[in-house]
Amino acid sequence: MRQYRYIVSQADSGFQLQTYLRKRQGYSKRLIIQLKHGGITVNGDHRRMVDPVEAGDVIDIELAGDPIKLIPNPELSVPIIYEDADVIVFDKPADMPVHPSATYYDDTLGNYFAALFLEEQIAFRPINRLDRDTTGLCLSAKNTLAAAKVAKTLQKEYVAIVQGQMEESEGVIDKPLIRVPGSIISRKVHPDGQRAVTHYRVIRQLADYAIVAIRLETGRTHQIRVHFAYIGHPLEGDTLYGGRTQYITRHALHCGKLFFKRPEDDTLITLRSQLPEDMALLIGECFW
Repeated sequence: MRQYRYIVSQADSGFQLQTYLRKRQGYSKRLIIQLKHGGITVNGDHRRMVDPVEAGDVIDIELAGDPIKLIPNPELSVPIIYEDADVIVFDKPADMPVHPSATYYDDTLGNYFAALFLEEQIAFRPINRLDRDTTGLCLSAKNTLAAAKVAKTLQKEYVAIVQGQMEESEGVIDKPLIRVPGSIISRKVHPDGQRAVTHYRVIRQLADYAIVAIRLETGRTHQIRVHFAYIGHPLEGDTLYGGRTQYITRHALHCGKLFFKRPEDDTLITLRSQLPEDMALLIGECFW
């Protein structure tokens, strides 16, 4: 159970309670509807959502836990980079899916999360989802309010190792993506797809490949992998999209930086993750 306390300022005096929660504290309509059935008091008393709040009012909220729907697996181990009352950030290894599936049903990041928070009954809410073989920082919120807040401020930076000589030192790939007909996995560039925008900057150009920093404007499935393959520079190791495997046996992509505002007080949090061993060995050093 997560508890929040707010003290109404003079500037917010006269707002309806629901307006205060939505505009000042970031509560969704759905969460406000849930609170109508309990879990909120003003100065210790029940208050309707349409009632006004006054300066100095103390609003207390309790967000109940959620049923654990994933199989807890305490035998797993994933480094935790950051944790507070609202979010937790893992440094996910390769060969670990974020969510369970028919193939991976008890050995995912979600199963490890379920084991960590079984007693507290906290549901798994990953905000940035990584492919099974993409390594790096993965943030999960511990309640619906935190999920809504952090999703608005979260920014990610990836590092990839791509094949060949990059023609430009930086650029934007703005190409729509669609699922390949008959496949549940593969994507491709297609005019009928959803808009997908990838910003990149070449950190270092080596003889046969380049190290690239990437920020996403959109978050489509396989976006980075498909976009770089489309411009003729597939990720090293990415056999699904034309990458070679002589240097690395999985696609060379790592979520190395996260920036977000802490849901409790809007403090800016900046996190970094070092390159995994296989990518660091490929480039000969750890520069991140």
